[in-house]
Amino acid sequence: MSTAVVVFSGGQDSTTCLIQALQDFDTVHAITFDYGQRHSQEIEVAKSLASQLNVASHKVMDVSLLNELAISALTRDAISVSHELMDNGLPNTFVPGRNILFLTLAGIYAYQVGASVIITGVCETDFSGYPDCRNDFIKAMQSALVQGMDKALEINTPLMWLNKAQTWALADKYHSLALIRDHTLTCYNGIIGPGCGDCPSCELRQNGLEEYLHQPEKIMADLEEKLTANE
Repeated sequence: MSTAVVVFSGGQDSTTCLIQALQDFDTVHAITFDYGQRHSQEIEVAKSLASQLNVASHKVMDVSLLNELAISALTRDAISVSHELMDNGLPNTFVPGRNILFLTLAGIYAYQVGASVIITGVCETDFSGYPDCRNDFIKAMQSALVQGMDKALEINTPLMWLNKAQTWALADKYHSLALIRDHTLTCYNGIIGPGCGDCPSCELRQNGLEEYLHQPEKIMADLEEKLTANE
């Protein structure tokens, strides 16, 4: 039986990945990380969605040590989310080391539950500016996990080369557009569904949805072409 672990935040991208994984794998485990993030309700949203989608198990891990080390608009309420880049060229919502830690722990969890695949919703096409969402980073992490645990393990990134409109199309392909639109939490200010409408995450999400709804047939066809090319 095929088994996968999905790194699951309860946001648009990870929920879309989870829904796809439930179609593609016999057993799917979800793992969520509580690092004292700005919008703590993210954890409750993830719990609710995991229960609704009937995953085999949903593990919530306390990794609050990350909050102590990584200063970011997502770990400090006193830092406002900015549309401008910092002096180092990164958004102030970047949490240094977050995906390094998350994928390391997901790899350990996959080892324990006998999963051969870790799935994460990172994406380089609609680039957020986060270096730990790039394909080169994912390849490096996969190599490190395989070598460090002496286990065949793949990090799968279904959204890596999709833009946001195509990600909405993928949700629609699995008849889950309304679920993703109304019940996931992507907003940096912690508002479920359509979000605050102002933060960079909400803008990206809403622009992608509007683009998809404006020309769904074309974008779905583009999606299918990309999915076929990656088979």
